[in-house]
Amino acid sequence: MSLPPTAPGSSPSLDRDRWFAEEVQPHEAALRAYLTHQFPFVRNDVDDVVQESYFSLLRIHGTKKIACARAYLFTIARHAALKIFHRQRAAPEISVEELAGIRLVEEGAHVLPIVNAREELALVIEAIDRLPGRCREVVVLRAFQGMSHREIAVRLGVAEQTVRVQMTRGIDKCTHFLRTRGVVRPLLK
Repeated sequence: MSLPPTAPGSSPSLDRDRWFAEEVQPHEAALRAYLTHQFPFVRNDVDDVVQESYFSLLRIHGTKKIACARAYLFTIARHAALKIFHRQRAAPEISVEELAGIRLVEEGAHVLPIVNAREELALVIEAIDRLPGRCREVVVLRAFQGMSHREIAVRLGVAEQTVRVQMTRGIDKCTHFLRTRGVVRPLLK
């Protein structure tokens, strides 16, 4: 719906207010339901997302004609909710009470080996994730599920020799990946 031309003596802000009241605000209940249902992680921030969406929509309305206010509003709200999601993932909020219960350093003399082992495990997982599809399947089935070459071949419907070749390639690629990151121990013993 297009905005009516500005009548002599009326102000653009009155037209904007009328447009907002007629074209945008009637969708507030549906927008809140959408945000709560589709983005449960913003439940505590729904008011902020709605207000931010209104503000952005009004700013856009001032610069260009909006054919469907509802579509714009929901799109802006979706982007605002996703921004909150990414911000929460990058830096999750922790209350002071929660911080008091977190031990930053484990007790005992074996902290360094535990930290090193965790870091190495993370690197091994990253190395395996970077393998090509079939090669990754073979390495995962062998290393994490303990399957034999024969069992892997049957499961994947390939020759046992293919499994051996893929396993060798996977170990070589993972070993190279780990060595370039300072891990020098062999991947599999």
